[in-house]
Amino acid sequence: MRTTRRWTVLGIATALLAGLAGCASAGTASAGSAPAHGTHAPRAATATPTPTTDPVAAYADARLANMTLRQKVASLFMLHAPGTDAAALRGFADRYGLGGMILMGDNIPGSPEALAAQTATMRASDPALPPLIGIDEEGGDVTRLPWDGQPGGDALRSQSPDAARQAFAARAALLKQAGVNVNFGIVADVTADPGSFIADRILGTDPASASARVAAAVAGEHGTVLSTLKHFPGHGETDADSHHVVPTTPTTRAEWEARDLPSFRAGVDAGAEVVMFGHLIYSGVDSLPASLSPTWHRILADEVGFHGVTITDDLRMLQDTGLPQYQDAGENAVQAIAAGNTMVLDVIPTGSDPDALIDAVVAAVQSGRIPPDRIDADARALLVLRHSIALKE
Repeated sequence: MRTTRRWTVLGIATALLAGLAGCASAGTASAGSAPAHGTHAPRAATATPTPTTDPVAAYADARLANMTLRQKVASLFMLHAPGTDAAALRGFADRYGLGGMILMGDNIPGSPEALAAQTATMRASDPALPPLIGIDEEGGDVTRLPWDGQPGGDALRSQSPDAARQAFAARAALLKQAGVNVNFGIVADVTADPGSFIADRILGTDPASASARVAAAVAGEHGTVLSTLKHFPGHGETDADSHHVVPTTPTTRAEWEARDLPSFRAGVDAGAEVVMFGHLIYSGVDSLPASLSPTWHRILADEVGFHGVTITDDLRMLQDTGLPQYQDAGENAVQAIAAGNTMVLDVIPTGSDPDALIDAVVAAVQSGRIPPDRIDADARALLVLRHSIALKE
């Protein structure tokens, strides 16, 4: 299953690079003169097609072969550092070898031009392999860019799906101009409960309306930034806020398939490249939060058919619940990667040591808790994605 996901990510990257790689063409031999009576005519020579090597795949393979285990593990982390000092942000990513950085409100300067200059500096250390730069740009209640005037779910769910497509196309253009390449912006959760924590952010109050707008939002972003669907398997089954507790619902697998699955499937079918796992417990399916659940990762792959990049919601949220089983940040990261997440997102507190997170996962690989080939597959998938982005810029 991990190999399947790896090659599907390569397929996504290939689509991003359409037109860059050519196909070898077979030559044809010219016919010779007629043979003399009683001799056999020579068989026309047929040129053997020269196998082509996908340049992104070749780059990823070569890069992976020269990475240490620690470097591979570090590349699976997307972390946050405060401030708008571009050199400091670049130094943070370089020092730990991170695969990505998430921009929060404290990272946004006063103008689009200033943000573009900031992200350009963040990418400058290795132009062939820039970090993934992510942001939560939903519109409405969750807007990081002050100059993003496009509507969010609170307005779009009462408009046509095409309005969602246009809003997210314009939003994606703003993000690309600012040097952001991943938008954690498409809320695929569904609820009809106006008191739900997620109610103001959803794109539809029922499966059909949500599915249409989620697919339209993905279509709007397609080819401009990487689209992320969140919060799988769906926040709408509970009104609890996962920033403070681990929401739990007794919803069964059959109920989930009827109410929550359709909008995620629609987004996947529309081409979303990333799925974010929520810290949600569906006790009728698994006792673990989905972000730490191998069961939910198998469901996403086997039932929804998604084999792209998966990422956790902010792992700090688990610690913020105060529950003792989630107070070890390194252990949370180990469980997240062991469950099947390609990447770990963690808005770590200021002063925290990223080395401790990386060390914990390295130790888990060395002890056999996480298979080395899983780390290789995830690291390679991210190498493919990051290098394909570089070739588009």
